[in-house]
Amino acid sequence: MSITVLDGGLFTTVQDAGRTSQQASGFGVSGVMDPWMFRLANLLVNNSTDAAVLEITSVGPTLQFNQDCIVALTGATGIATLDGQPFPFYQARLILSGQQLAIKQLINGTRSYLAVVGGFQVPMVMGSRATSTRYRIGGFRGRALQTGDVLPVVRHAAYVPNYGSRHLPSTTYSQTQVSIRVTPGPQFDQFDQQTQRVFAKMTFTISDAADRMGYRLSGAPLKVAQTGNLLSEGTFFGGIQVPQDGAPIILLADRQTTGGYPVIAVIASVDLPLIAQARPGMTVNFKLISITAAQQLLKAQQEKLADLERQVQQLSERDLSPRLAATRIARLFK
Repeated sequence: MSITVLDGGLFTTVQDAGRTSQQASGFGVSGVMDPWMFRLANLLVNNSTDAAVLEITSVGPTLQFNQDCIVALTGATGIATLDGQPFPFYQARLILSGQQLAIKQLINGTRSYLAVVGGFQVPMVMGSRATSTRYRIGGFRGRALQTGDVLPVVRHAAYVPNYGSRHLPSTTYSQTQVSIRVTPGPQFDQFDQQTQRVFAKMTFTISDAADRMGYRLSGAPLKVAQTGNLLSEGTFFGGIQVPQDGAPIILLADRQTTGGYPVIAVIASVDLPLIAQARPGMTVNFKLISITAAQQLLKAQQEKLADLERQVQQLSERDLSPRLAATRIARLFK
């Protein structure tokens, strides 16, 4: 069965956790920009944590469902309607065959994630369904969605018991500034101490040169490290490169596989969602922390996800008590 795209929105792609095993062959990882909201969307519809979703940027698509389907929207919130009526974020909801879901402008944040039960069933390419528009592979024909596209979904998806009880608190994002925790990068010590201090205290602005490959920051230029003949090395999500003009670049999901600029810092994994939800014009400042602290923060986030999984499951089980189920069945015969 399928979902028909009536309007593709500004930039909507199929994404999952990315093709993490192909960088040595020259293929970028791609995958979701906000891994936290990706996991929460799949949690709400009881998917595996890496099931393919739609990543929606700024202005979303209009979709017609050609079968009954349980879905959930997480991440940036804004205006969403189902057949013209308000549609909630952070809740699992049933959409009936023939209904139209319109995700319009996103107001609080930049990227939303739409999960459907069973995930979007586009072909696997090198172990992933993630779209790479750079290489034109993965997702739906290696590109963003367009009017007339038909997305395959699971024909007989597993039913989610008491899906109406599966909900999570919404997240609010700052629309003006964001503070990001970073660890020292591989070439941090090659920048002079004055530049290190300036980097940690300066406020940067996200320029208009911002997309899934990376965000270029504007502000007083940093003094470039004296690295000599720096060999190209593998890149990583959240690495902050400093090219010759001194304007830092944050490397993101669609980054190139190798780079030759010095990396002054790396965004802590727990704060990648914050930068993913930021947009041009917002200000950014960085707080240096140790690698140990970043690991502890990541462990705490993983524990939080496990707690949320338990909470959602308990909500479903609580509302599936035999007495309540019997009451609901009785109503059907009245």
